[in-house]
Amino acid sequence: MAMRMIAVGDVNLMNLAAGDEPFARVRATLAAADILFGNLECCLYRPPGGGAPEREGFFADPAAAGAALKAAGFAAVGVANNVNYGEAAIMASLARLDALGIAHTGAGADRQAARAPAILMRGGLKCGFVQRSAVYWPTNHEAGESSAGIAVIRAHTAYQVPLHGSRPGMPPPNRPGIPPEVLTWADPASLAEFAQDIARLREQADIVVVSCHWGLFREVLAYMRETAHAAIAAGADLVIGHGPHYALPIEVHRGKPIFYGLGSFAFEIGHGGRRHGDWLGLMAVLDWRDGRLRDAAFRFVRHDAEGRTYLSPLAAEAAAFEALAQASAGFGTRLAARGEEAAIALAG
Repeated sequence: MAMRMIAVGDVNLMNLAAGDEPFARVRATLAAADILFGNLECCLYRPPGGGAPEREGFFADPAAAGAALKAAGFAAVGVANNVNYGEAAIMASLARLDALGIAHTGAGADRQAARAPAILMRGGLKCGFVQRSAVYWPTNHEAGESSAGIAVIRAHTAYQVPLHGSRPGMPPPNRPGIPPEVLTWADPASLAEFAQDIARLREQADIVVVSCHWGLFREVLAYMRETAHAAIAAGADLVIGHGPHYALPIEVHRGKPIFYGLGSFAFEIGHGGRRHGDWLGLMAVLDWRDGRLRDAAFRFVRHDAEGRTYLSPLAAEAAAFEALAQASAGFGTRLAARGEEAAIALAG
């Protein structure tokens, strides 16, 4: 039994018009996958008063965006992120995904529904997906016992004066003005609940994929690594991260890959109506045989002047690949060029 999965990062289609084809240049590659999964960072919803940058909302036209997702071949999406906000937008978006036959996880009419996995059968294998967000608004965003919202994993932040010698060149803590060290960690109760959900899914599925919306800029924060390792300990076969819109390092933990940041896959307009620059993302390609992950790799992606995603040649991204390889080596992971792909060593 063989199965190929492609996992991608943030997909925001809020500026899409009818007939636009944002995935036309990668459609053949995506079609070769048995499962295409990504983080849907927009709501398939048309607000009664219309959308506007000053009234923040990542609202995508349900018809145009839905057609684009279907044409690309998305089998499932995660919807636990900081832009799936508000009961009307969330429930309308989920209803549109249901009508399209695209499975989803990470949001729902209540906490139980939001935490529920998406389960697909492909190649004789049952694949389960769960998604959580550590990045969300403090009011009316997290799903409640009887209120719509997203599934979250809470994290905390603290600051401390660095100890003498904790970093090269850092002066002792008796010098006023020393910048603090930022500490992050996952909330223990939230992390335990998350692990329980993964362990429960492990009993149902042959392959368990955990997707997390997290991070800040280019750093792999401590809570991200803590969360990823806990997910694998609970039974996850793969952890994928998204949110900062950067390609972040890759770690292999207990033989299971962790993509800390896949970056963007289709994302032109951000908060406040600002257009993003020439972003760089990763498209993860994962091959399973007989229920085991046998190969993991990725391709670099960018977008053209028309907003269409395309595969960027590895030779054109030599500097980015070298930087990513060095950063991943810091986590004990080896990356190697393999044609147009970057292969990930799953064992020492």
